[in-house]
Amino acid sequence: MEVIIKDNYTEISFLAADYLINTVKTKNDAILGLPTGSTPIGMYKAIINQYKDKISFKNVRTFNLDEYVGLDRRNKNSYRYFMDENLFSHIDIKEDNIHIPDGVAQDLKQECRDYEELLKTTGQMDIMYLGIGHNGHIGFNEPGDYFEPFTHIVKLTEDTIEANKRFFANLDSVPKTAITMGIKTIMSAKKIILLASGSSKAEAISKTVKGKITPRVPASILQLHDDVTLIIDKEASKLI
Repeated sequence: MEVIIKDNYTEISFLAADYLINTVKTKNDAILGLPTGSTPIGMYKAIINQYKDKISFKNVRTFNLDEYVGLDRRNKNSYRYFMDENLFSHIDIKEDNIHIPDGVAQDLKQECRDYEELLKTTGQMDIMYLGIGHNGHIGFNEPGDYFEPFTHIVKLTEDTIEANKRFFANLDSVPKTAITMGIKTIMSAKKIILLASGSSKAEAISKTVKGKITPRVPASILQLHDDVTLIIDKEASKLI
């Protein structure tokens, strides 16, 4: 596990963008695993502002980590809407190459199976980007008794709901369930990059880097991957 510590959020965002762009330059049909939330917004802005006229995403395929159950792509709080606003509508990626779980599928369990099958048939992800929750979750894989391997429906913890309420009108309107890639699916990527910024993530980062591997801290499983890079700022690194 490589840990790169930068001075601030802007620096981690630009470095993360560099990794993504270099991946696409090396392989123009790269398969990217992408996150949402506040942490990757700076990376997406850097890609749009610095690189969109220098590289094409026409052959790139993307798989997002997760989506809220009950929110369709027109809902401003859905992750599909987030990705369109923050990245996809600003680059030349093809609609058919964008893959995000359908949070309003009639059969959610079948949607999980279909998403997992699509991931397998498309090929190994070249690079998987992750954020990290205060409780150590990656994607929406919450702390629990075991590592859920594949794409699944998850009940969000109170900590996660509380953390996400800033994006919603009030706490009651925050979805309580989501679809997320599982741990084995995440770990199947060739390379994983985890981004973290701020002192509120310091404890989770410490447990990820030097804690025991446990489903109580889902990100700790990253210690077992052959090619993981943590790009974090000084505040997030203060406990390691």
